[in-house]
Amino acid sequence: MSSRPAPRRRTVLALCAVPVAGLLAVAALAPLPFAVAQPGVTADVLGEHRGEPVITVSGREPVERGEDGRLLMTTIAATTPETPVRLADVVSGWFARDRAVMPKEAVYPTGDSPAEIRRHNTRQMERSQDAAVSAALRQLRLSEGDVDVELRLSDIGGPSAGLLFALGLVETLDGDGRGGELTGGRVIAGTGTIRPDGTVGPVGGVPLKTQAARRDGATVFLVPEAECAVAKAQLPEGLRLVPVRTLNGAVDALKALDDGGPVPSC
Repeated sequence: MSSRPAPRRRTVLALCAVPVAGLLAVAALAPLPFAVAQPGVTADVLGEHRGEPVITVSGREPVERGEDGRLLMTTIAATTPETPVRLADVVSGWFARDRAVMPKEAVYPTGDSPAEIRRHNTRQMERSQDAAVSAALRQLRLSEGDVDVELRLSDIGGPSAGLLFALGLVETLDGDGRGGELTGGRVIAGTGTIRPDGTVGPVGGVPLKTQAARRDGATVFLVPEAECAVAKAQLPEGLRLVPVRTLNGAVDALKALDDGGPVPSC
């Protein structure tokens, strides 16, 4: 039998490899619809942020508290919408523990420009603050006419600080309700949206937020119950997860931590 067709097959295969290599090169260089996120800053809602107190109350005397306890709200830092994310970034992000690749629309659900996104995030933060005030006053059985609350957290947007804002108000106005601190002198971190009725909702980027929390000294992390599994999968050593569904549940869990009672776990 003749063996002449073999070189022809090699030629065809070689010619086919040229467009495939070209496509791979284009794919490697083309921007993809993803954002790369990493652990962001934390802010103690019981303290100051950028030189201003995060929580200010008038009309009611705040309770006295120690210097050790902190309530850290957590964030993620993501590439901006106009930052090109390429195949190499996506591949390396998938294998990294300190980064995450997320669909761009999950990070920036509305707006195409940085200005639009800032306005959207600011509106979400304002609504979150209003809901946190309502939830905290409801928890303490106080009327909004009894106390005036101002919340400040410049340069941070979105709704995920709601739970921590509400807990910060409870700590500021009532402590643990027994003359002590709700934090028990611990560094408590967490995340979660909140409704005026105190219901805690899920957020995004929880594994990155737990890393930010542990980096900044937290030993306890309050996580929306629905996100226990994703938080537990990449939990930093030394950080205890406490799942919560409501503001009341979060308050009870923090009191139980101080009393040595049963505390929910993931």
